[in-house]
Amino acid sequence: MESREIGKSEGQKPATDAAAPGDAAWTLPEAMTGRASPAKAMLGDKPVFAYLASLPQPQRGIAEAIDALAAKTLPDLQRSVKWGMAYYGVGDGWCFSCGGFAGHVKLMFINGVALEPVPPVTPVGMGKSTRGVELESVDDLDERQIAAWMKQVTSVPGVGGKKH
Repeated sequence: MESREIGKSEGQKPATDAAAPGDAAWTLPEAMTGRASPAKAMLGDKPVFAYLASLPQPQRGIAEAIDALAAKTLPDLQRSVKWGMAYYGVGDGWCFSCGGFAGHVKLMFINGVALEPVPPVTPVGMGKSTRGVELESVDDLDERQIAAWMKQVTSVPGVGGKKH
């Protein structure tokens, strides 16, 4: 992937005193196998910040930069941990996810085929219309493009129905 410079994003930082997912030590999966981590499904900012804080570097830095960009880009951002990854949404459903894996972070947009330009990665096991990017370092994060995709994806129907 082409290297891109990341600007310093302002936004909420994940808590640093959060415990790792589960009670035992865990490692990131080598490839997408339908699950990302043993993090338990929970709605809200706190579980997402705990998940992000549990990631090893460089995945933690990448995921925290994505979270900060989402907070800066999307008013009324809602967070959740689902299927071992951080999920983000506004309005009627979840719009994109961010998960740490061995060697990279996956940022996947639900209904990503509706985005312009369509993100290049088609993930395994995440639905036919999901598209995204795999980031190996914060230098791979093209903030302008990611923010544009975040704004676009919130204008198409999300998944999961109304949030509580």
